[in-house]
Amino acid sequence: MPRRLWTRQELLIAMNLYCKLPYGQFDKSNSTIIQVANKLNRTPSSLVMKLCNIAAIDPFHQNRGVKGLKSYSRQDKAIWDEFNDDWENMVIQSEEELDKLLATTKEKNYPQEISEEYDRLNLKNTEVETVIRARKGQNFFRNTVLSSYNSRCCITENPIPELLVASHILPWAKYPEYRLNPRNGLCLAKTHDSAFDRGLISFDQDYKLIISPYLESFLPNETLEVNFLAYKSKEMILPDKFKPDENFLLFHREKIFRP
Repeated sequence: MPRRLWTRQELLIAMNLYCKLPYGQFDKSNSTIIQVANKLNRTPSSLVMKLCNIAAIDPFHQNRGVKGLKSYSRQDKAIWDEFNDDWENMVIQSEEELDKLLATTKEKNYPQEISEEYDRLNLKNTEVETVIRARKGQNFFRNTVLSSYNSRCCITENPIPELLVASHILPWAKYPEYRLNPRNGLCLAKTHDSAFDRGLISFDQDYKLIISPYLESFLPNETLEVNFLAYKSKEMILPDKFKPDENFLLFHREKIFRP
């Protein structure tokens, strides 16, 4: 039998999984891969191969010299480019396709599930949809960033999910076009996220932690020494996917960091 081509809907779902699954979990025994593959009427092995094809396109893996990745198709490259050109819309499309495939949510039930909140805010249906899309995007961004860093703070290696934040390098409010771009994300513990957001810490061109003189002005202080000074000049723990954009970090150093 001829090999069945992947549809656009299937590619959207595969790209979504590539983003949200840790790189080390691209395995045919992974329960999520099994569930999605069954729904797609494909084998887990074929879905894993598609994830590896997408990984072969990722410049981060190419620069790392990762071997053993399968060749990718023009379709794979096209879906990769679409996401990287327009994360905002492509994320929502892929989330909706995955929801439909797994039947985890039904659009008509959204207002009912969160009716008390929306009734209190007196939101219209169009406003409700806007909030729903925003939540989908936020969940995608958090899941993608945390999975890329294997759910560990890139400074301290704190592994407790409840204490981790998918931190934006370019400010969320000022740069909506980059809100869902995983290369605009860092996995940070909450204390370090607050410090990064306020320019008390940043990273140099070699991805090493730099400390603001303002923060250092509060020394000596045991808490600051343990949480920040102990990591000064240490290279961040780089992710397995979506290495933070150098230009985004440069902007943070020049515009947000407190010298």
